[in-house]
Amino acid sequence: MVVKSDYSPTLESWQQNLAPHNLGYRIKLLSQLLSRKFTERLEPFGLTPFHWLVLCCLWQEDGLPTSSIGEKLQQVGGTLTGVLDRMEERGLVRRERDVHDRRIWRIWLTDAGKELESVLPPIAAEVREEAMHGISTADRELFSQILNRAIANLS
Repeated sequence: MVVKSDYSPTLESWQQNLAPHNLGYRIKLLSQLLSRKFTERLEPFGLTPFHWLVLCCLWQEDGLPTSSIGEKLQQVGGTLTGVLDRMEERGLVRRERDVHDRRIWRIWLTDAGKELESVLPPIAAEVREEAMHGISTADRELFSQILNRAIANLS
């Protein structure tokens, strides 16, 4: 059954819903451009943006269970496990079983992982500044609030 509406949009009103004009496409493009730029900046360290995200979680709270990192990053276990494997091979993190629950693996920063905390955040800030150049502090805050609201609306 087809439901008809009194609303009869013209092609021009639909333009905002079509790529490359729609919001989703532009957000994806921004994400890809930011990721590409950040990846370039992380390359000399042999890191990826996903490594950065894991490091950020652990800089905020070292010794997190793998499941907590996955929840914070909204990642499935398989993807995270591979990333943690590579980070462990590089000597950035170590895994230890939880002393109270042997089913849980906790992830701890090594000295090398801790040292990156003084190096990587300024690089991330530079990339963010490049993206936000010419945008006022108030507009940056509003943009962040709008993104948070849209994410919450769809979560």
